[in-house]
Amino acid sequence: HWDNSGYRDFSGFLSALTSEKRKKIKQERRRVREAGIELEILSGHQITEAQWKIFHEFYCSTFYKKGGIASLTLEFFQDIGRTMADNVVLVLARHQGRYVAGAFNLRGTDTLYGRHWGCAEDFHSLHFECCYYAPMDYCIEHGLARFEAGAQGEHKIARGFLPTPTWSAHWL
Repeated sequence: HWDNSGYRDFSGFLSALTSEKRKKIKQERRRVREAGIELEILSGHQITEAQWKIFHEFYCSTFYKKGGIASLTLEFFQDIGRTMADNVVLVLARHQGRYVAGAFNLRGTDTLYGRHWGCAEDFHSLHFECCYYAPMDYCIEHGLARFEAGAQGEHKIARGFLPTPTWSAHWL
């Protein structure tokens, strides 16, 4: 998880890291900018049907590439966008006017939860920008205390996340 220690901006967060981590993150963000990628961060009310459709295609592509099954339907995303609009945060990335990637997040009272990502085209460091850095920026801007970016990934530690024990209960 990533904890917002009252940072005023992303630079404040970076200043709390080692110079090596700081340099790596700045380099990754710069690569995305230099590729001409523009990001949009949208809440549920702002997301159009066309944007949900393209995000759903990104979502499905991740499962197809990894050999999994995309169990969430386009109708699910459209419905959650309507019924929980204040809790939905969608990051969309555009290159040359065309959407190329997106990340779906849910917002609680003090936490942002990142869950699904997908892309139509690979760009160096775009995953990190959409799934980690832009949501961290969002948390800082909106005063959220933490960001839970999903399971897995030693690569997250190099980007300012801390190992955090978690628990879950499942009913099958």
